[in-house]
Amino acid sequence: MFRSKISGLGYYVPENIVTNNDLAKLMDTNDEWIVERTGIHERRYKVLEEDTTSGMGVKAAKIAIKRAGLEVKDIDFVVFATLSPDYYFPGPGVLLQRDLGLNNVAALDIRAQCSGFIYALSVADQYIKTGMYKNILVVGAEVHSTGLDMTTRGRTVSVIFGDGAGAAVLSRSADDSKGILSTHIHSQGEHAEELALIAPGMGGRWVSDILKDNDPDDISYMPYMNGQFVFKNAVSRFSEVIMEGLEANNYKVEDIDMLIPHQANLRISQFIQQKFGLTDSKVFNNIQKYGNTTAASVPIALTEAWEQGKIKEGDLVVLAAFGSGFTWGSVVIKW
Repeated sequence: MFRSKISGLGYYVPENIVTNNDLAKLMDTNDEWIVERTGIHERRYKVLEEDTTSGMGVKAAKIAIKRAGLEVKDIDFVVFATLSPDYYFPGPGVLLQRDLGLNNVAALDIRAQCSGFIYALSVADQYIKTGMYKNILVVGAEVHSTGLDMTTRGRTVSVIFGDGAGAAVLSRSADDSKGILSTHIHSQGEHAEELALIAPGMGGRWVSDILKDNDPDDISYMPYMNGQFVFKNAVSRFSEVIMEGLEANNYKVEDIDMLIPHQANLRISQFIQQKFGLTDSKVFNNIQKYGNTTAASVPIALTEAWEQGKIKEGDLVVLAAFGSGFTWGSVVIKW
């Protein structure tokens, strides 16, 4: 069995900064209300035509590949995580594969929402370990801004999300003491509707039917979240899956050098930090700047933490996520 390591990281976010005060012009909300509940001050919304989900993924991927010391032709496989694909089908993996010029390289799409990048790393790790591939490009990217209910009706969800992309290159490593030590993924479909976008596909009811009805009060095509229920489950599953990863590798909480949680809500991250007794230097958050970018949030945060020198060689790094599905997971890395 081989070991996989993260050899390159990159991220991209649109230049368009949207503040809480900007949103207050569109709905009944204000900066204090949003910050108190989410910790978010601003987020990014796409404005450029090329900033599609796959397009932003390409930009992040090029940075990650370069930092890995590789060329595009060295990539053997693509794993792309998103809940907001360019098209209903095909998925963005093949679009990125085409735009990068990866001739006939296989591309796999992952639909695990906020846990998507964790799931994607887990899949890629298995391919590296078994020796099937040597360098795998793992991407998480989202365009939320075009699908949100930007009215007072949708404010509890819409103020949270932003657009962006992050990427990592997983490579085969000869050093068995470093790299991804283990991954742990779970789901609980009984709560699927507690955080969901039901249409299209609502029991066979597709876009054509929705448009035909032309009902302005039909919110089935807008995201819904049972906020308190999601928060309660998130803090529980975060704790469980982080401990699962640590115990699988004979580590304790105090061994963590850097915890990078999915940037769903700053209050969730703060709850986990306090529960585990971790200092500010051991938990990285950037939701304040970018909002919740779903599958992109972990790779964006991981890249920023690494760029800022907060992750060093030999550090024990833990990634964790929870989201719609419900899905959740963790990755334990010896950097």
